[in-house]
Amino acid sequence: MSARAELEKVIATHAQKMGSTVKLPKHWVFNQMDANSVRKAAVLILFGSATGRGVHEAAKPEELDLLFVERASTLRKHAGQIAFPGGGIDPDDGSASAAALREAWEETGVDISGIEVLGQLTETELPVSSFLVTPVVGWWHTESRFYAADLRESSDVFRAPVTHLLDPHNRLTAVVQRGAQRFKSPAFEYEGHLIWGFTAIVIDRLFAELGWNKPWNAQREIKLK
Repeated sequence: MSARAELEKVIATHAQKMGSTVKLPKHWVFNQMDANSVRKAAVLILFGSATGRGVHEAAKPEELDLLFVERASTLRKHAGQIAFPGGGIDPDDGSASAAALREAWEETGVDISGIEVLGQLTETELPVSSFLVTPVVGWWHTESRFYAADLRESSDVFRAPVTHLLDPHNRLTAVVQRGAQRFKSPAFEYEGHLIWGFTAIVIDRLFAELGWNKPWNAQREIKLK
């Protein structure tokens, strides 16, 4: 089965859960959602070709990569962290998919006409910033240039091959110590970048549903502030 077919199968199972909300793992919840300040957001999980030539219908997982942004160090929340392109859903967006594409264009300059939206994953709680986030899965069939389009939001944009992210040698557990409490999330290393927290949780869950994950050493930890 092609990677695209596997993605569409997973997306179909999430479509059956439309209207429900997924929580983050208990060991990564710093606080509870504030019902009075909850906002809707969307992120784009964009699968492109690891060769940079655009993905074809029959592409295998090892032929794919993912697009990430490094958030600006001056931001009030999640400063310097690696994330998917995305942000709040505006009234004019019309849908989570439209918001994810708009944010991707604003942050990375990608030509969104070359992106096909395959579907959405179940909305996920992000209590630390009171967001309900909808991950939108994109298929980058006609690639374009990308760059940090708004330096107030992002300091860098890069692509990471799926094979690198799946390699057990590049996987570890991120640990944040807050007093007597320890919070843990999966993490991925890529060329000096550390992908952890919400983004890593979403990737790990998606890879698990796709059956792509390989056994890795969760006892290998990196401590973060």
